[in-house]
Amino acid sequence: MKLTNQLFITYLIGLLSLIGFTCMAMAISRHDVLQFDQTIISFIQGAESPMLTQLMIFFTEMGSFPAVLSICIVALFFLYFVLKYRGELILFAAVMIGTSILNYVLKLIFHRIRPDFHRLIEIGGYSFPSGHAMNAFALYGILTFLLWRHIPNRLGRASLILVSIIFILMIGISRIYLGVHYPSDIIGGYFSSAFLLALFIRTFKKSERESLCKKRCYYSE
Repeated sequence: MKLTNQLFITYLIGLLSLIGFTCMAMAISRHDVLQFDQTIISFIQGAESPMLTQLMIFFTEMGSFPAVLSICIVALFFLYFVLKYRGELILFAAVMIGTSILNYVLKLIFHRIRPDFHRLIEIGGYSFPSGHAMNAFALYGILTFLLWRHIPNRLGRASLILVSIIFILMIGISRIYLGVHYPSDIIGGYFSSAFLLALFIRTFKKSERESLCKKRCYYSE
């Protein structure tokens, strides 16, 4: 895919994500999502069982800070020592740090209280947007982008996308199932993280293009 098309796609994804997050934030501020949230919560928690609860706890732990930090350390080690791509290492670190900062700021802005009915685990802090959802989307999204570039066959790329989608969705669903987030928190987390991810990837691709242009100019002199 040409770089121009890639830049357009990242721009489009970023714009649509920003619009989606804005609409969700406005709906939450006007309390227009209460029925939507309740319907989804009832559907997901209606499937409660001991085995499913253990599965959901596993996925929610995969989106927790210790798990995300561990995966980040492994990914940084792999990028630096194996692939030796320092530019990609910087991109990865920027996405994850930026996501944490954005989530902290947004939670302070919206001050949404967590749901208080049928919680299966206890947790503090504000609810919107979901930090687990944001971290999952950012982590598996940026890993998919970076690893895609180094996987030569379609099967490997398809497997990478499938695994990332499963983890992103299941981590989000687990938060609803366990009673610590509204569905709108999860959706808002996905939108905000997608916007930030698209912004950083677009910046990275533009930087690559400028670096390539400089090299061409240097060798043509």
